Amino acid sequence: MSAKLPGPLMIDIAGTELTDLDRERLCHPLVGGIILFTRNYRDRAQLTALCDEIHALREPRLLIAVDHEGGRVQRFREGFTRLPPMRALGQLHDSDPAAALTAARAAGFVLAAELRACGVDYSFTPVLDLDYGPSRVIGDRAFHRDPAVVVALAGALGEGLKAGGTGTCGKHFPGHGYVIPDSHVELPIDDRPLAAMADDLRPYRELVLDAVMAAHVIYECFDCNTAVFSNKWIGYLRNDLKFDGVVFTDDLSMAGAGVVGDMLARVQTAWAAGCDMLLVCNAPDAVAQVLAGWQPEIDARRGERVARLLPADTRCYADPHLYREALQALARLA
Repeated sequence: MSAKLPGPLMIDIAGTELTDLDRERLCHPLVGGIILFTRNYRDRAQLTALCDEIHALREPRLLIAVDHEGGRVQRFREGFTRLPPMRALGQLHDSDPAAALTAARAAGFVLAAELRACGVDYSFTPVLDLDYGPSRVIGDRAFHRDPAVVVALAGALGEGLKAGGTGTCGKHFPGHGYVIPDSHVELPIDDRPLAAMADDLRPYRELVLDAVMAAHVIYECFDCNTAVFSNKWIGYLRNDLKFDGVVFTDDLSMAGAGVVGDMLARVQTAWAAGCDMLLVCNAPDAVAQVLAGWQPEIDARRGERVARLLPADTRCYADPHLYREALQALARLA
């Protein structure tokens, strides 16, 4: 990979400080980012020091990301504002659309501002899956069942994210809300025809997103592979939906990714399908296997897409007045 562009792998670490092995792996040219989890957080001072050290490791610096949606999926809690589940915004929209949009912008702004103040570059949000009801993994992470409401609220959340200093990542493409199984532990199969997925695809058609995260779901109408491993789905995203941002895989250690074999096969297949950045989490032995055995062809376009996600500064601080206003808007929602 080019020394001037991020590599295609996003990996994780075990603790709240870097070990020598962490530093060695994070400096590998195939690595372009790191995802943080709750286990990597003790307090804001520790997180800031960790991000500073990670950013100082190399140039271009690594993209530091986290799943920080709100509700059940918020990795950093003590010392951070507790963000509502996105369904709360959807429920407010049913009675007061204007207030819901204000609250969504505020949630995005607070989310981004607090992360960026500590040096975290990016959060994998918003969830664009529709709230069909029975999903074991999406549930209240989704804004609403109505795609028009999802578009409106996710758009407002994205405005807040941008104002707070981060980009957007729509997930889980092309839609994880309809299937019941949790792809962390099993492989979901969506048996609907493509025409029946029009609502699921609408947010990806109408929103301007910096990135999307592909789902570990098989959509039988389109391909026998999950979306992460499907050049048909990635091609549809690029050619039919005209998307030119970053395509992330969901975590390749999840059970839903096992359909193509071991980790090396998963990485190779996702890369061949057209994904730009590949997440290998909670599997340090698999990371070693991939770093030792994977030799992808250089594709500068993919590295350039990822590079666009990196903020100009390693940290930024929100306007205190705007931050207080956003906190007040969230307090009214609570």
